[in-house]
Amino acid sequence: MPSRNVHPNPRELAWRILCRWAEPNSEFADSLIRRSEGRLSNPDRALLQAIVLGTLRHLRYLEHVLTVLRSGRSLQPNLRWLLLSGLCQLFVLRLPDYAVVNETVKQVPTRLRAVVNGVLRETLRHREAWEEEQERLSLGVRYSMPDWLVERWLSRFGEQECRELLEWFSKPASVFLRVNELNPPPTIPANWSVLPDLPGWYRLTDGIFPHEQLHAGHVYAADPATRHSVELLAAQPGERILDTCAAPGGKSCAILSATHGNCALLATDNMKSRLAMLHRNLLRAAPDSTPQVELCDWTLGCPEPWQASFDGVLADVPCSNSGVIQRRVDVRWRLSPEEIKKLTATQLLLAENAMRAVKPGGRFVYSTCSIEPEENTLLVQSLLTRNPGWQLTEERLILPHRDHCDGAYCALLRAPH
Repeated sequence: MPSRNVHPNPRELAWRILCRWAEPNSEFADSLIRRSEGRLSNPDRALLQAIVLGTLRHLRYLEHVLTVLRSGRSLQPNLRWLLLSGLCQLFVLRLPDYAVVNETVKQVPTRLRAVVNGVLRETLRHREAWEEEQERLSLGVRYSMPDWLVERWLSRFGEQECRELLEWFSKPASVFLRVNELNPPPTIPANWSVLPDLPGWYRLTDGIFPHEQLHAGHVYAADPATRHSVELLAAQPGERILDTCAAPGGKSCAILSATHGNCALLATDNMKSRLAMLHRNLLRAAPDSTPQVELCDWTLGCPEPWQASFDGVLADVPCSNSGVIQRRVDVRWRLSPEEIKKLTATQLLLAENAMRAVKPGGRFVYSTCSIEPEENTLLVQSLLTRNPGWQLTEERLILPHRDHCDGAYCALLRAPH
């Protein structure tokens, strides 16, 4: 139903993306946005992102509102997504009422305009009642999260902490920057806010992304949670270091920075299409270094030349992404308990194969951006049981509502001599 205008406005483009996102086996929202926003101005790009991500972040609540307004009557799917995006603009983004109603109505044929206009104006007439109702809704509806995830976190954290976690995931994610110590920016822009107790880390205070500084290798966009696995690895100048699941290269770049570009770094990934980007990012981070980039699927084993040959190995494994739901808003709608079970089998296999690359007495860091025990501490315990002689030196669980950053987990294991 969305038209195919040569120069679509951001509201229409957001509607088109949401319809495409709802198709079976669709890409994640971030990918759809990146491929669609090129012809927009910066303000229109920001509006597009806000509508798409806001609609998906609050999807279950917006669906509740729309179901009540329609008294349970069904809607054609594309029209439903248009109304959900309009409700997002009214309830979440708080855009001017007239502009939202007018622009949303204009996007549909004349025969459907009465329906769209009626739903949005009925919403506005009872806005206060909707807001008062929110506190009485179930946690899953209020915070737009699947019930199975809510129940899982309630049992682990209790109601108060669960609410705090859900509240965190209901807000837009901040953009953080890590300064490259090997190639720092000449000046720090005024819109970069220093993070207390984290030298070299900044938060953007507006929506102006520093593309020039990024391309020049002065900074890397990353969440502070990513620093923990690099800290545990504690790579030293002169050491041989392996990053097994490296693309796009954030942790590899941090390793180069921490060693002043003086470690022998091998960065691998299992997708050939990502190797060029990985190599480019590493050269930006340390232009004078000679990092090695290789294609490797670690579920197939450890290549013989690499066995027992690295001082330190990092395995930042594919995971459920449950710790980064604030940043990857559609994860909550695509994750399932069955998917977590499948992931843990892959994680265990990948980690064990990567451990084979560690020298006797060397270090192995297992890392995820999940906050689920099956993918983290329980999996590490399985690794220790299956690999006698290895020792757990330290583990860290980073929780968003406590640490005010993305969720993550990492563990440092020491190989037997």
